[in-house]
Amino acid sequence: MNVGIIGAGTMGIGIAQVAATNGCKVWVYDANAKQVETATVGLEKTLTKLVDKQKILAEKMTEILANISIATELKDFKDCELIIEAIIENKEIKTKVFTELENYVSESCVLSSNTSSISITSLGAELKKPERFIGIHFFNPAPLMPLVEVIPSLLTEKTLAEKIYNLMKEWGKTPVIAKDIPGFIVNRIARPYYGEGLRIVEENIATPEQVDEAMKTLGNFKMGPFELMDLIGVDVNFAVTTTVYKDYFYDPKYKPSLLQQRMSEAKLHGRKTGKGFYDYSEGAEKPVAQKDDALYQQIFLRIISMLINEAVEAKRLGVANDEDIELAMQKGVNYPKGLLSWGKEIGYAKISETLQNLYEEYQEERYRQSPLLRKL
Repeated sequence: MNVGIIGAGTMGIGIAQVAATNGCKVWVYDANAKQVETATVGLEKTLTKLVDKQKILAEKMTEILANISIATELKDFKDCELIIEAIIENKEIKTKVFTELENYVSESCVLSSNTSSISITSLGAELKKPERFIGIHFFNPAPLMPLVEVIPSLLTEKTLAEKIYNLMKEWGKTPVIAKDIPGFIVNRIARPYYGEGLRIVEENIATPEQVDEAMKTLGNFKMGPFELMDLIGVDVNFAVTTTVYKDYFYDPKYKPSLLQQRMSEAKLHGRKTGKGFYDYSEGAEKPVAQKDDALYQQIFLRIISMLINEAVEAKRLGVANDEDIELAMQKGVNYPKGLLSWGKEIGYAKISETLQNLYEEYQEERYRQSPLLRKL
């Protein structure tokens, strides 16, 4: 298969690696030509490390690199059967790229976006052939993270989602099919992991390191919300939250954090800038959390209840089937358990009681329960 990748950032080159590893001929384009060169040099270094660690053979590395070509203009995608866009999260810029692309590609070429939060229907609606447009959302780093969300729009041709689902399986991925709602499965359900953690710190209930420690020790999460925001990029996480909030017509459940906005404004973006909620400069010591078992229990129950409530609401709305909801959170953001089964384990009555107490304390719609939660 001939595959075109638009955007040579970390995500774009990662998707190119996945496609090339699976025998596809790949063309990579970026409006910044130097970025493509930088990305391909970086990929060669990554593959060399994999060879050194004996994860892949030297012959495989040669084959992967031979499968990737640099496209200097969008016209170079004329022979592609599938194009995946992985550029900045801006609807106008994405739309402009796709409408130009339609002038060069064949009638049967599938166009797709790797967007994490922009409506697939709204992007596809601008095209001459919206039926060939679909969302294919990889998770970072694309070569390592197994999950891919496949998102058909209201206008997508009925059999296309299944075709892309099967293709992703061929590429060794774990695909799930999601409704075209803000945040899809993972970015919608995961919002409270960050949002409620931020809220707890903003209210001076606990420090970032205490929140992280509570979620890691009691929930067995690999990373706490503040460590994870620093890894993702505080600015990126804030932008996704803001988009989801706006696209849900300012539903209080998804309200962004003022603290996170200030961090973004100060360019304290996390690992990539050397400082975020933690200091990553050379020699900097990570603060040690002051242990408090009762506080840790309160933090864990508050955040996990919000997450389970979101998963239950996604089930109620048919965002995806139960299996895909469970799979998405485990494979997309490395949650230790599926949230629906976690709800059963803790007891849905306990989750309901926790949310009711929060609702009564704050008098905020943020803590409203899914109508399905009380019935489980």
